[in-house]
Amino acid sequence: MMLLVAAVAAKAELEFTYTAGAELTSAYLWRGQYNGGLSFQPELGVGFETENIAFNVGAWGNIGASDWRFTTKKDKYIDEDGTEINPNTQFMPELDVMLSLSLWGASIGVNHYYYCDGSNFLSWQSKQQILEDENTSSTELWVGYNFGNRLDVGLFINWYVTLAGCDFNYDDDKVTRAYSSYIELGYEHEFERIGLTISADLGISPWRSDDIYKNGKFAVTNISVRVEKAFDLGVCSLSVFAQGMINPNGLNKETAYISAAGDEKLYKQKMNGAVGLGVWF
Repeated sequence: MMLLVAAVAAKAELEFTYTAGAELTSAYLWRGQYNGGLSFQPELGVGFETENIAFNVGAWGNIGASDWRFTTKKDKYIDEDGTEINPNTQFMPELDVMLSLSLWGASIGVNHYYYCDGSNFLSWQSKQQILEDENTSSTELWVGYNFGNRLDVGLFINWYVTLAGCDFNYDDDKVTRAYSSYIELGYEHEFERIGLTISADLGISPWRSDDIYKNGKFAVTNISVRVEKAFDLGVCSLSVFAQGMINPNGLNKETAYISAAGDEKLYKQKMNGAVGLGVWF
């Protein structure tokens, strides 16, 4: 496959591409989930592209307010070893490594998620070993298609499936691999004259999955809209954005908004919003 790509690319104009920048967001929102509060999210990627081919390798990170040890007066408790802990400190910085190949609008890629908690980076061991070592990382394969190549419209669809790592369903004493999946239908439109971009996503869990989606089988889990305004500063671009997100799966008056901080709110709150600032080079 790579030899074919190289041969085709050699006949076209090859262009080196890169992504470098970061965003500061008031909340870490992902696939219908509230994953944390104020967060710093850097991103770096390199690749090449021609008119119909693109290959990219990149990394994305998240450092949230919980990792910065923000505390509240009444959220502290004592761990088993006597350590005083705040629920807001119960999740770790995140590092994602991504690789993708696109051919005439069709794409295939791999995303690896690692949470900097001291566990094995890959977590590709057997199910028993993953559970014994309490590894948290996971790896997903995805395929997709961008209709922009054919229809000149910012419409795309992606299907993600977790194939390795910590991704299980628990039924009493039985532990089975979940193959957690997420289908994303997205649309993006840029108003070039005013530098404004509007994007919308519809996310679906096609079957019961680990953790967040285990309350149901087929379910709509994400409806989100993001509005972003970019400012060209020459050496870099500055962007401001606002995002709204609803997870209809399990939405009720108790889960729409949860006033508690820390673990009580993580992944459970179904209506969320965020504003942020980005800098890109």
